[in-house]
Amino acid sequence: MTDTRPLVWLPFDAAELGSPPEGLRYERFLPEDGDEVPASVAEVEFYVPPYRFKPSDSEVMSRMSRLKVVQTVTAGVDHVRPHLPDGAVLCNGRGIHDASTAELAVGLMIASLRGLPGFVRAQDRGEWAPVTATSLADRTVMIVGYGAIGAAIEERLTGFEVDVVRVARSARDGVHGLDELPHLLPTADVVVLIVPITEETRGMVDRDFLARMKDDALLVNVARGPVVDTDALVEALRAGRVHAALDVVDPEPLPEGHPLWQAPNLLLTPHVGGASSAMWPRAYRLVLSQLERFAAGEPLENVKSGAY
Repeated sequence: MTDTRPLVWLPFDAAELGSPPEGLRYERFLPEDGDEVPASVAEVEFYVPPYRFKPSDSEVMSRMSRLKVVQTVTAGVDHVRPHLPDGAVLCNGRGIHDASTAELAVGLMIASLRGLPGFVRAQDRGEWAPVTATSLADRTVMIVGYGAIGAAIEERLTGFEVDVVRVARSARDGVHGLDELPHLLPTADVVVLIVPITEETRGMVDRDFLARMKDDALLVNVARGPVVDTDALVEALRAGRVHAALDVVDPEPLPEGHPLWQAPNLLLTPHVGGASSAMWPRAYRLVLSQLERFAAGEPLENVKSGAY
């Protein structure tokens, strides 16, 4: 007898969710390169892409003729949106990465300002090399892209004795609009980027943006690499104008021999903002909640209907 329950593709075993709704059926889809796509692809109605950025994981949606919902476990959906079939609802992973990404953003600030990479290199050389560095205390930290993760960053900055300036796409109480950046940038000691990648934000951090930053200010990018004009940043770093701590870059992964590898005053991490022990418990909770809503015919959360 044919099972007519809606088919869900997950990048993990359904048992990880605890008690997934019984009105649905589940298959794990996490293929390796060269694996054939199961024939059941044509029956998928709810799809959770793997937590990675392989084009094939999104391109497979073109074969999902019954697809109704795509639920990502990433906060950004720029890698999925171009492949979304007409009529399918796209939901992002809002809330999954708040803790992990906020922790890394604050960690990058402290590591860069206090010169931790230099101490690690000195340790590798067996050298005792004390220096007096810049404290995070008494700095002005500007969070550009003040949404859920931006708020989580501010929450973790509580107690560090900093002033926080909030900037979002549109101004609201206590939050400046992006159009105010030109006169806000010269006031910030640390500029944290946590905007989604859109036509409005692509290349936003260009030569003019960097020129408006304070001398020796720190740029922290935990958003997407293309938000920053890489060539412009390399120039500013080489000129000693600014410092940077980047979890994301453009291009990515950063190829061997790229100028960023040798750029001064730069700390790099390999796009690990969401990759911590905090991620999967939050991802399971969100996916389970969405599946329960889907099975019950209730409205979904985190629906992405516009550029943001």
